[in-house]
Amino acid sequence: MIMSKPLILVTNDDGITSKGINELIDAVLPIGDVVVFAPDGPRSGMSNAITVNTPLRYKLLEQRDGLVRYSCNGTPTDCVKLALHTGILPRKPDILLSGINHGSNAAINVIYSGTMGAAFEGCENSIPSVGLSLADYDENLDFQYFKPYIVKIVNEVLKRGLPRAVCLNVNAPVGEIKGLKIKRQAWGYWTDEFEQRTDPNGQTYFWMAGYFKNEEPADHETDEWALANGYISIVPSIIDLTAHEFVNEMKTWNLF
Repeated sequence: MIMSKPLILVTNDDGITSKGINELIDAVLPIGDVVVFAPDGPRSGMSNAITVNTPLRYKLLEQRDGLVRYSCNGTPTDCVKLALHTGILPRKPDILLSGINHGSNAAINVIYSGTMGAAFEGCENSIPSVGLSLADYDENLDFQYFKPYIVKIVNEVLKRGLPRAVCLNVNAPVGEIKGLKIKRQAWGYWTDEFEQRTDPNGQTYFWMAGYFKNEEPADHETDEWALANGYISIVPSIIDLTAHEFVNEMKTWNLF
């Protein structure tokens, strides 16, 4: 495949057959040449997990003008690593897109998200990277309102680039969208995270449940506020986890 247009690497954490990734491919095919390298099944909640004790394999599923699709038995981060380091790409991608995820990755969800894990891996490799999510888990979500905004975001990132170590966490509400907002990550946490149950043999087990407690519901500057009010939120996210504002204070501690 001769790639003269922007080279777009696409992955996700819901698997190669999910509706979200296929809607994303459909949205960006007019923009560039697309290589899809995604897990062969759901890998939600994987964050930046990598596979270290199991052989990794990938399979070519489709190759046609402007589009190549691979599936992989690894995590979303594995998929990005393999795509970048096994010679399947003709050159470094101009942009990496991860999604469209079924479910929100706003607020604290960003640290658990396999979708964002893949975006952070692209970011680490100096590729402008964008995680894309729609705030509902329905397998048959309607992406029509989100897709025009995705095209706009992708074109702007291709035009302007992103700073080193910065990627974008993009989350959209379900249904009609009022517009787009640049926000910060809301402060909140998950509570009542597990349900205790009993199996048919009388053994106790736990099932992940819980609900998100937003501690800033009225703050207009957060991603959760944007979603709750019908806006797409874009949060510029950074892979440098250093608490820079605390470094000098910590140097005064009695540690030395």
